[in-house]
Amino acid sequence: MYGAKSEEKFPLPATDISKVEPRFLRQQVPYVTHEPPGTVVIDTENRFLYLVQGGGMALRYGIGVGKAGLEFEGEARVGRKAEWPRWTPTSDMVAREPERYGPLAGGMDPGLRNPLGPRALYLYQGNRDTLFRIHGTTEAWSIGKAVSSGCIRLFNPDIIDLYSRVPEGSRVVVLQAEPPMSQPTDAPMSTAADGSGSLSF
Repeated sequence: MYGAKSEEKFPLPATDISKVEPRFLRQQVPYVTHEPPGTVVIDTENRFLYLVQGGGMALRYGIGVGKAGLEFEGEARVGRKAEWPRWTPTSDMVAREPERYGPLAGGMDPGLRNPLGPRALYLYQGNRDTLFRIHGTTEAWSIGKAVSSGCIRLFNPDIIDLYSRVPEGSRVVVLQAEPPMSQPTDAPMSTAADGSGSLSF
């Protein structure tokens, strides 16, 4: 699963999973939830992303969670998908660390050093871009951890796999410190008041 991907636009080397706990590797698992098949459920506390399947099962992916990933809670949809996306730091990131991000304010071209990796899913609420992303990573060691900035990151082979399975319009549920069945699907879910799932890194 985590070998080199030479067929990619920017050929990916094998992913170094040696520093990551085996439970964070992609696997099919039993998963009891109220959510229908096709829903993406992000469990930030336990560092897992679930793609709900039928029959009480799900595909589970290990994730890394950044500050933005711990600020966004609630429901969204995949409003856009991109292969080998450009990345642009937010204005907040540039203001906070101008020496680091100022030179990148105009954006970074796709490639192996791009923080979004080979694929990105952009989450929307209605027609509004939440600035919350699910994407790849240049730092495989960070999967399973809370890293300093960013949204939800997966191993590059895992975001490629998820991207192929999740069409635009898919429902995404982001849970913060809640078990999957704690809230029925018809109950209101809160979102950050200022839409501050805002670090697309």
